[in-house]
This record gives sequence, structure tokens and C-alpha cells, in this order.
Amino acid sequence: MSKKMVTPYKNSKQTKKQQVTQMFDNIASNYDMLNRVISMGIDKKWRNTLVKMVQKQNPNTILDLATGTGDLALALSNIEKTKITGLDIAPEMLAIGKNKVKERELEKRIDMVVGDAESLPFDDASIDAATVAFGVRNFGDLDKGLQEILRILKPHGQLYVLETSVPTKFPFKQGYQVYSKMFLPIIGRLFSKDKSAYEYLSDSAAAFPHGKGFNNILEKNGFIEVNHHPQTLGVVTIYHAKKSNPSG
Repeated sequence: MSKKMVTPYKNSKQTKKQQVTQMFDNIASNYDMLNRVISMGIDKKWRNTLVKMVQKQNPNTILDLATGTGDLALALSNIEKTKITGLDIAPEMLAIGKNKVKERELEKRIDMVVGDAESLPFDDASIDAATVAFGVRNFGDLDKGLQEILRILKPHGQLYVLETSVPTKFPFKQGYQVYSKMFLPIIGRLFSKDKSAYEYLSDSAAAFPHGKGFNNILEKNGFIEVNHHPQTLGVVTIYHAKKSNPSG
């Protein structure tokens, strides 16, 4: 039996995609501050680790999906001579990201566009690398989103995903459960006008397949050389996968 889909608003008749868009627009103004509080500031380190992995590929073009307020897109700009497109479905989140790009005078390097990860406005085989930070578990249709990413990547193109995961070893597993079930929703309610948002972020993190489970999903959708790298005792994981080259 398949797991019930986790959505932000349990009694809503909207699709998950519509609910996620509404939720992130609702919390956009407090999102960055809440991320710092919830992660205790370690989220910057996680993104920098991902950027170092991408840098080894030396891509010319990067698509940062679910870019939100643009923190990963901005971090990726440290890779010299790389053109970056940040794409997000929530206009309010993206507006904050656009302001950050403008403040850093990076408009020539970073484009910020409203778009749907499940219907990407890019040609086949046109992007060197794709990144997603804390976004794949919010896809309305995970398989469709991954297939779209595979479509727009060039042969040998690479995907890098930073996503929450659940520690498996004692006592970190038990500590994480207490933190995510008790303290995360409280923090969200204190700082956010949308009381459902951080309950959803906690529930969706717990339900999302991580480690080998997500590796299997990536492979099922056509990616090769899939591997994962747990960070900070397993509270998040970085996934790295590649697109094959049909011509060899």
C-alpha cells in the first residue's frame, strides 16, 4: 500500500502543487530567518558542501530548481563563469530572491524565473547541472519532476539534491524525532503566520524516502551513478546522480 501524500493543508481541495505554492508565499517574508533558527545556522554549510561538489563538474549552465529565496543560486555564483537560472513556483519567495540577486549586482549571472519543476521551460539536453535544495519532497509528482530534470540535462549532465533525511542511529534518531515533532512546529508557529506550514515541513521530511530509498527513485527515473552523502549525523543528505550519454 502506498503512503498517503503529505500536504500542507489537510482539509484543502487544492492539489499538492497549489497548496505548496500558497504555503511558501505565505511564509516567504520569514523563511530565511526561520531556516537559520531551525537549522541552527548549519544550512549555509550544507549548501557550501553541495557547491563544492558542483564546482568539480565545472558546469557552464546550472538550473537551481525550487530556488526559493535564492540562497543556493547565490552560493553557486561562486563558481566562476557559470550562468545560473533559479526557478521557483512561488512568486513571493522568488521576489525576495530577485532582490538578493540585485543587491549583490549578479543580474548578469543569475536569472530568477517563476516556473514549475514538472514542466520546465527549457530545451532538451540544454543544461549542464541541476540542483535542488530542500525542494524535491515538495514536488506534486516526484517522478514527473525528476523525468523533466533528466530531459533538460545534457548527456553526462549531473543532478545534485540537498534534502532533509532522518538519522538512523541511536540516540540521534530519537533526538531528531523529539525535535521535529515537538520543537519544529512550535518554532514555526512563533515566527510564521501560517501555523500549518512547519507542521507540513516536519511531516514531509519524516515521510520522504531518504538514503537508498531516494537513490532507488532516481535510478527508476533514468539516472545513473547515483550516490548519497549524509550530513550532520544524517539530518540532511546530499544526492549526486548523472544522466547517461546514449552515444557512449
